[in-house]
Amino acid sequence: MNLYLDTSALVKLYVAEEASPVVRGAVQTARLVATSILAYVEARAAFARRQREGGMSRGDHRRIQRDLDRDWEHYVRLQVSELLVRSAARLAERERLRAYDALHLASALTLKQRLAAPVVFACWDARLHTAARRVHLSVLPASPSPPAPSGT
Repeated sequence: MNLYLDTSALVKLYVAEEASPVVRGAVQTARLVATSILAYVEARAAFARRQREGGMSRGDHRRIQRDLDRDWEHYVRLQVSELLVRSAARLAERERLRAYDALHLASALTLKQRLAAPVVFACWDARLHTAARRVHLSVLPASPSPPAPSGT
């Protein structure tokens, strides 16, 4: 399987959350794991926010940063280009998505086109989950009801 992680899914690899085992299992079975280069800053910001709000210790925060840095080179990282931004803008308008959600969706569609193969899209935002299905991406989790909106 070719797996694309938006930031909400990527964070679940490093922070224990309800769906973390689902994401870890998908990553373990994936042939390829991809994300947008923007996910790095989004994930680091999410980790820092969690630490500031008392959800993790400073030591855990440093460990999670090191783990992300160690793993980062193993992910296929999609770059942000003018073409991708324009595609994301159209998706944002049509699907009523937030800007970075639209960039993740456009990135996953770009990956699918480049590979000429199916891509499973992992996210934990209801609107983005629905939009991914509408543009013919398989989604993780594959449950009939989309996951609850995320704060990422």
